[in-house]
Amino acid sequence: MTAARPAPPAFEAVDLVRSYPLDGGVRVDALRGVTLCIDQGEFVAIVGPSGSGKSTLMHLLGCLDRPTSGVLRVGGVDVSTLDDTRLAELRNRAIGFVFQSFHLLARTSALDNVALPLVYRGVPRPERRARARAALEAVGLGHRLGHRPSQMSGGEQQRVAIARALVGDPEVLLADEPTGNLDSRNGEEVMGLLERLNVDGGVAVVLVTHDQGVAARARRQIHVRDGLVEFDTAAARTARRNMRSEWNERNEQNERHRGNQRDGDPR
Repeated sequence: MTAARPAPPAFEAVDLVRSYPLDGGVRVDALRGVTLCIDQGEFVAIVGPSGSGKSTLMHLLGCLDRPTSGVLRVGGVDVSTLDDTRLAELRNRAIGFVFQSFHLLARTSALDNVALPLVYRGVPRPERRARARAALEAVGLGHRLGHRPSQMSGGEQQRVAIARALVGDPEVLLADEPTGNLDSRNGEEVMGLLERLNVDGGVAVVLVTHDQGVAARARRQIHVRDGLVEFDTAAARTARRNMRSEWNERNEQNERHRGNQRDGDPR
């Protein structure tokens, strides 16, 4: 039997550069050569101060923009090979978005807000509504189906936004400052929900934040500064594992050597 091929990473970036031309021939490099890999099912925080390039990186990962140079693969697909239509299809299929400002339609019910991404896929209305209802129930809002955003708290609106991001069964959820407009209690509830979706649902979660407390909830933190990856806790953990492995191997060699000496073996 042929072994199943491992799933490709959710995101793989190699030397990503994103530059913006300004008047007078001036160029601003928002990203200056970012290389990273985020696997399926990870929970990652991209952290950095204002102007660090973290939002630019999120826009590239979410296929909302294209890199100036470098390679970006989303679910194993090189985005440079896709025209705008196919890129939009990949974005709609593979990625769910959660924004700081919710971006809900003000005069539309929670149910229809959540169902909206399925309209662009051509999903029939009965199926759209059934899937939207299930997504709202999954985030604890089965009792708010007919409510408009103005009739809900900030925390409830963000949960509607999360349900909308999930309704298409994405491989990864991209969240831009998901607690930025929430008080501490609602922020805690939203973070708890993202953690459950990651652990129980297997959805990869990548959140962008400047809040160190929020970032600490993620199992991996990627720190961005001046358009570069300054520090990646995954790389640090790998280095520590390698050091421990080398240390254990040296100890085992020393133990074998001492045992040979005790047995009269000169080796």
